[in-house]
Amino acid sequence: MKKFQNSWRNKIISFFVSQSITLFGSQVVQMAIVWYVTLQTSSGSWIAAFSICSYLPQFLVTFPGGAWADRYDRKLLIIGADAGIAVITLGMFLLIPQISERDTLLRALLAMSGLRSIGAGIQFPAVNAVIPQIVPKESLMRYNSINAVLQSTVQFLSPAAAGVILTMGTLRFALLIDVFTAIIGIGIFGHILLPQKEEKIPSDSVYSDIREGIRYAFSRKMTGSLLMSYGIFTFLCVPAGYFSGLFVSRVYGGTYWYLTLTEVWGFGGMTAGGILMSILGNSCSGLKKRRNILFAGFIVFGIMSAGMGIVKSFAFYLIFMGIYGVALTTVQTTITTLIQEYTKSSIQGRILGFMGAMYAVCYPVGMAVFGLMADRILLQWIMIGSGIVLILVPVFLLKSFKS
Repeated sequence: MKKFQNSWRNKIISFFVSQSITLFGSQVVQMAIVWYVTLQTSSGSWIAAFSICSYLPQFLVTFPGGAWADRYDRKLLIIGADAGIAVITLGMFLLIPQISERDTLLRALLAMSGLRSIGAGIQFPAVNAVIPQIVPKESLMRYNSINAVLQSTVQFLSPAAAGVILTMGTLRFALLIDVFTAIIGIGIFGHILLPQKEEKIPSDSVYSDIREGIRYAFSRKMTGSLLMSYGIFTFLCVPAGYFSGLFVSRVYGGTYWYLTLTEVWGFGGMTAGGILMSILGNSCSGLKKRRNILFAGFIVFGIMSAGMGIVKSFAFYLIFMGIYGVALTTVQTTITTLIQEYTKSSIQGRILGFMGAMYAVCYPVGMAVFGLMADRILLQWIMIGSGIVLILVPVFLLKSFKS
């Protein structure tokens, strides 16, 4: 028994390491492209175009991607998506010296971003469906939390790495980093033997699989409510989270030191939240305890969002930002774990694909909506309003947990 436990633990840690390495390369490229476009154009239209190309294809592909994760070998899908993204990136690395005009290069980078986004849409549901395939149900919360810590660390380090690479090197070198990390990540994952997933005779087509997934999700009130709540959560994260730089520059002054501290405290809180959930994971098993953690996460997150819009001291703002990060990881990890625990293995890819689609559509919509509002309404009021709505989300969820 002990040998079996060590076996699955070694597998999941190796899996997390492989995915963190490939994620690091992808994040470095994404940040490098955004900064390159920003410095080269100073154009909101170009930045908006890159945002659309980075998320819209992922949103469209995540639905069939989830069905593929249930129908086909998840390991091959993940490796194929990683390899495909690396090949596309390598192609751009080779193409850049042949492009002399700036706008032609920007259009080529735009096409590359769209193709990379397709790969991410295939990869996301397969990666999240592999975790419960390896990890026993009672340990899912702990290992989802460990994964959240690793992802937060990567997201914290990759902007700094991208900045160093662009300062000391070129955009081409950043692209090459992604190719090398993909090779390393695929090499590690390739040696992991996954347990057999629950077998199910597939329907006639992927579209039939998608329809079955939709019926499954919304015929079970808790699953449908969790997916909708995740979309609302992602949408309402935007004012206090993704617009934190804009808020700090307007209220406290646009110094790089303040902006850096804000990012450090935010990601530090997310990492601390992952560590906390990994410690509490096994002791908080069971639907009732999971529900209480989720509700507490929403309430604390909402209070911190509103609080950051109210406080006048930058020191207190940073404290609130750190707690905000803890609550963010708590909500995301708990929703993911609940979906994994209470969804049949044979349909998990589709349900987790819907979860990925919620993020891929709600984040850019939130950026567009709140971005326009922030030019007409004080950002403080938007943060307070979104915080109040977040506090009320558990009221919406309560009925679904009782049914």
